[in-house]
Amino acid sequence: MSTTPTTTPITAIGRFRTGSLARRIGIAAIVVYCLVPFYWMVVSSLRRPSDQFSNSPLPAAVSFDNYAAAFDARNGFGRALLNSLVVAGATTALTLLVAIFAGYALARLHFRGKTLILTLIIAASMFPPITLVVPLLRLFTDAGWINTYQAMIVPSMSFALPLAVWNLTAFFRQMPAELEKAAQVDGCTAAQAFRKVVLPLAAPGIFTTAILVFICAWNEFLIAVSVVNDRQMMTANVIVSLFTGQYKYDQPFGTQMAAGVVVTLPLVLAVLFFQRRIVDGLTAGGLK
Repeated sequence: MSTTPTTTPITAIGRFRTGSLARRIGIAAIVVYCLVPFYWMVVSSLRRPSDQFSNSPLPAAVSFDNYAAAFDARNGFGRALLNSLVVAGATTALTLLVAIFAGYALARLHFRGKTLILTLIIAASMFPPITLVVPLLRLFTDAGWINTYQAMIVPSMSFALPLAVWNLTAFFRQMPAELEKAAQVDGCTAAQAFRKVVLPLAAPGIFTTAILVFICAWNEFLIAVSVVNDRQMMTANVIVSLFTGQYKYDQPFGTQMAAGVVVTLPLVLAVLFFQRRIVDGLTAGGLK
C-alpha cells in the first residue's frame, strides 16, 4: 500500500511565516522606494550652500541657510504659499459644493443616459492639461482674467470635478435609500433628510474627496505658470521654478529643496493626521 504524504502543522506554520516575512519585506521595499526622494530632498535642504552638490546620505553639518534663502523677501515665497492656499482651498470648497449635489443626483435619480453622463465625466478627466492651455489662455485674455485667482481656480476645478463626482456618486449609491425615506416619514422634507441624514453619514467619503482634490489643486503647476505672470499672484510651485542663485547662472539647488520641503510637508502631515478617515472613506463603499 502507498501512503499519501501529509503536511505537518510545523511545515504549515513555517510556510505561513515565510509568506508573512516576504510580504513584510515587499511592503518595506515599497515604502523605502516612495520615501527615498523625500528623504533626499530633506537632507539636501539641510546642507550648507557650499555642500549642496554633496552625495553623502547625511549633511556634513546641519544648516538652515537654505530655508532662510527660500523665505527671502526678494523671492516672494511667503506670498506664493498664501496664493497656493487660496487657490487650493477655493478649488476644494467649490468642487465639493458641485460634486456633492451632482454625485447625489446621479446616485439617486433614475433617468435615461445616466451611464453615458458618468462615462463622459470620466472621459473629461483623460484630456491632458497641455492641450487646454492655449484655449484657456485665449479665453482668459479676452475675459480679462490673466493674473487673477479665478484663472487658476476654474481650470483646477475642471480637472478635480470628474474624480470628485465619480467618488461621491459611488459613495452615495451604496447608502441605503431607506434612510431618507424613514426621515421623510418622521416629518423631514427631502432637503432636510439630505442635510440631516445623508451628509453626516457621507462625511468619510466627502472628507476623503476633499483631501484628494486639495492635493490635486495644491500640486497644480501647468495652468498656474501659463495664466499668471505677476510674481504677486504666482503660486508656490511656480515661484520655486523661478528661484535664482546669488549670480545669474547659479543653480539654487539647496534653496529649491528647502522650498520643496515646505510645500510638501503640509500634504504629508495632512495625510498622516487624517489617514484613518481617508482609509475609511476609500473603503466605505466596499461593504453594505
